Amino acid sequence: MNPMVFTVVVRVARIPLYASSLPKIFSIPEHLTDTNGLLMERMNRSDNSTTFRKAGIFHAAPTPAPSNVIPSSSPAFGTPIYPIRLHNPPPQSIKPSILPILLPPATLRPLAFRTFTKKHNLTLTSSALQALATCIGKHCGPGWREEGLAERVLEEVAKTWKKSGGGVLVDGDGEDLKLILRNLEGCMTGGKITQQRGESRQGSFSTGAQGSDEGENHIEDRPELLGRKDSQSSLGVSGLDVEDNEDEEHPRDPRRWLTVIGAFEQPRLIYNMGQKHFEKARTAASLLPPPMHNTHLFRHRYNLVHQRLLRNESFQTPTIALSRAHSLQRSSANLPTTQHAYKLTPIANLLGRNGSSHLLLGLLTIAPTGTLAVTDLTGSIALDLQHAKPVPKDGAWFTPGMIILVDGVYEEEGSTAGSGLGGGGGVGGTIGGKFVGFSIGGPPCERREITLGVNASNAAGDVSAGGGFGWVDFLGVGSERASGSGMRRLEQMVLKHASTSALKEGRGRMAILGELNLDNTMTLRALKKVLSLYASDSAEDSPMTVVLVGNFVEHAVMAGGGSGGSIDYKEYFNALASTLSDFPTVLQSATFIFVPGDNDPWASAFSAGAATAVPRKGVPELFTSRVKRAFATANAEAEKLTGKKLDGEAVWTSNPSRLSLFGPAQEVVIFRDDMSGRLRRGAIRFQSSGAREAIVGDTRHKYDDSTPTTAHNEADEAREPMDIDQAIEAAESQVPADKATGSTSSTIEADLLTARKLVKTILDQGYLSPFPLTSRPVLWDYAHALQLYPLPTALVLIDPEAPPFAVTYEGCHVMNPGRLVAEGRRGVARWVEYDARTRRGKTRETNF
Repeated sequence: MNPMVFTVVVRVARIPLYASSLPKIFSIPEHLTDTNGLLMERMNRSDNSTTFRKAGIFHAAPTPAPSNVIPSSSPAFGTPIYPIRLHNPPPQSIKPSILPILLPPATLRPLAFRTFTKKHNLTLTSSALQALATCIGKHCGPGWREEGLAERVLEEVAKTWKKSGGGVLVDGDGEDLKLILRNLEGCMTGGKITQQRGESRQGSFSTGAQGSDEGENHIEDRPELLGRKDSQSSLGVSGLDVEDNEDEEHPRDPRRWLTVIGAFEQPRLIYNMGQKHFEKARTAASLLPPPMHNTHLFRHRYNLVHQRLLRNESFQTPTIALSRAHSLQRSSANLPTTQHAYKLTPIANLLGRNGSSHLLLGLLTIAPTGTLAVTDLTGSIALDLQHAKPVPKDGAWFTPGMIILVDGVYEEEGSTAGSGLGGGGGVGGTIGGKFVGFSIGGPPCERREITLGVNASNAAGDVSAGGGFGWVDFLGVGSERASGSGMRRLEQMVLKHASTSALKEGRGRMAILGELNLDNTMTLRALKKVLSLYASDSAEDSPMTVVLVGNFVEHAVMAGGGSGGSIDYKEYFNALASTLSDFPTVLQSATFIFVPGDNDPWASAFSAGAATAVPRKGVPELFTSRVKRAFATANAEAEKLTGKKLDGEAVWTSNPSRLSLFGPAQEVVIFRDDMSGRLRRGAIRFQSSGAREAIVGDTRHKYDDSTPTTAHNEADEAREPMDIDQAIEAAESQVPADKATGSTSSTIEADLLTARKLVKTILDQGYLSPFPLTSRPVLWDYAHALQLYPLPTALVLIDPEAPPFAVTYEGCHVMNPGRLVAEGRRGVARWVEYDARTRRGKTRETNF
C-alpha cells in the first residue's frame, strides 16, 4: 500500500476539516459524519463549486448508501465502488395476536357438551375436556366465547374425530385426539381456522410468496377449496369424502371398490366392559404371546356375548316391576303372555342359594374330573344335563368350547362342597355342588343393523339416534356412521346398471369355487368348464371376483402323504397357471382370490393332515410365481390390442379373510374348515323326550325345528327368519323321474336341517372356531379375526363335508359351495355365485 495514501486516510479520519481537499474518487461513508454535520455540509459545498477530472477507470461518485448498509471495519475502503443495494424486504403480514389464557375445563364443559354430545353423539372424558380447554385457551384467548371461536374449534374437532373413525368415547389420553389438536393448531391464526392458499383436498401446494396476506385464507373466505361450507375435511382427514360430492365421477366398475382384508391385517379391537366401547389393543400381536393372553382370549369372547345379551330386549328389565320367570320355557298354548325379562346370574353368586332357579351364561367345558362344567368370569360349576332339553330341539349343536345359556336349579352338596378334584371353593374357582340344567340354548344372535345402529327401515341407511357401534371401524375401511350412507348411495349408483335378471348377468357377481384339489385331473377339467362360461360373457357382464378355495391338494403336502412334496406342489400350481392362461379375458377383468386350506403349506408340513392353527397365512410366494406371470401376460396382451391398461390380479390371502365392498356397506367373510364333521363328533347328545317342547324366550328365535317338517304350513314357513335358497330343493340328483322316490326328498330335507343347524350354531356363537383349543388351535393374539361381530353381510363357509346350501339367518346370507367336483355325480361341477346387488347367492351346476 502507498504510505502516502495511508497517511491521508488517517488524517481524513481524524481531521474532518480538511476532508474537502481530497480527490473525488474517495467517497465518505455516511456513518463517518460528525455529530454537527460539518463534514457533509462542507463536502456538499465543494461539490457545487469544484469539478474534478475523473480517471477512466472510475465511475461517478455513488449516491450515499442507505442507512442500513453493512458497517465496515475499514471505513475508507470498506464501501465498494458499486454499493450493495439490498432488496426491500416484503412487508410482513400482521397476524392478529392472541393473548393466551388459562381456561378451566369446567367453564368449557357446557359448550363442549352441546357440541360433542347433543350434536354429534360423542362423549368426552375428563382428559379430553382438559386437552380441549388448554388448546382453546392458548389459541383463542379471551374471545373464545364472545367471538364464537371455541365453538368453531370444537365443531372441527368433533367432525374430524368422526371422520377418522373414532369411537363414541373421546379419550384425551390417546394419540388420536392429540394428533387432531396438533394438526388443528397448525391451521389456526388469530383464533380462527385457516388453510394455505395452495393446499387443496388432494394435498397439492403452490409456490406463491410466503408470508403475504394472499398466502393464507380463511376457510369461510375460500369455499372453492373445500367440498362444503362447514368443511369436514379441513385438516385433510377426509380427502375422499364421497357423500359430499354425489355428482362427482366415480369408477363405475364395482371391482374398483373391492378390498381384500387378510386376517393379519384386520385391526385388533378389544371390548372394554368398563367404558362400554371398543378400543385398540395396546400391545403388538405375536405368534408366541405370553400365557396370560390365553385367558384374554376367553374373556374377550365372553364380554362380547355378554354385552350382546344385555342389549337384547328379552334381557332388558322393564320399567314396571314384573314377576320374572327365569325359565326358558313358554306355555305350549299360543296365547299372548306378558314378556318377561331374563336375568343372568354370575356363577359365584350361586353360593348359599340352594334349590333356587337361575339362568347362567358361560363357556361349556370339560372339567378335570371328566364331567361337563360351565365357566364364566367369576367361577366354574359342574353341569348336569341329564334332564336338559336343547332349545330349539335339534336346531343347533352344543359342543365344549361354546358359550351357552343354561336354565336350571342349583343343588348344593353340603359337606362335600368345594372338596375333591378341581375344588377351588369360591370366586374364581370351582363352586361346590352342581347345576342341574333343564334347558340349554345358544345366545341369541344380533342383526348387523342393530349392532351398527343403522335404521333398517330406511332404504338409504340413515343412522338412527340410538346406540350401537356405528363409529367403530372394525375392518379399517371406515366406520358405518362416517361413510356408510355415502357408500351405500355410491353402491346403488354403481350397481344400478346391473341386469334385472338376478344371478344371470351383471358385473356385481362373485364366483366362489370350493375344494379345488389340483392333484385331481377332474378338478382342472371342471375349472375349465366354469371359466369358459364366464369367458363367453362381455367384460361388462363378467364376474368381478373369482374366489378359489383350498385345499389345493387332497392330502397334506410335505407330510409324507399322497400329495408329495414342495416340488410336486409347485407343479400343481404350474398346471393351474396353464389352465388360467387359456382364458385371458377372464384374467383381465376379474380379481382372483386364493384362500388356502389345512393341507396347504407351510402349516401342513407340521400338522400332517390334522387341524392347523387359525388364522393361517396364504400360500407362500414360492409356489405362485407362474400364476402371477399368467396374469401379467394377459394384461400385457390386452394393452397391446386395445391400448388400455387392464389390471386383472391374483390375491393370495389368509384363512379366514374378508372382502369389503364399498367400504362398510358390504362385508363378506370367507372361511375354509371342516366344521360340520367336527361339530358332529363333539356334540352333546340329549335324551329324546316328547313330554314338553322347549322354545327360546328370545323373540328373535322365531323358527323351531322341533316340529316335524310335514306339519309346517305355509304361514309357519312365512314367519321363519331363516330363508332357505330354493336351489337346495331343486338340486336333486340327476336320476330318472320314475326312480325319484320319497328317499330323495328325505335326503334333501336332511340336508336342509343340517344347513340350518350349522348356520344357527355359528352365527349364534359369533365366532368361527367355537371348539376347544385342543381340537382346533387358535393363534391367541389373532383370534379377533375369527369374530363375527357385527354379523357380516355374507358368510362363505366352505365345508366339503356339509351339503351345498345358501341360507339367510338374521340378515346374514351364509353359503357353502361344497366341492367343485360333486361327489357321487359323474361329470358335474358345482359352485356358488353371489350377487352383490341383491346380496344373495345361488348354487350353480354344469356338466363337463
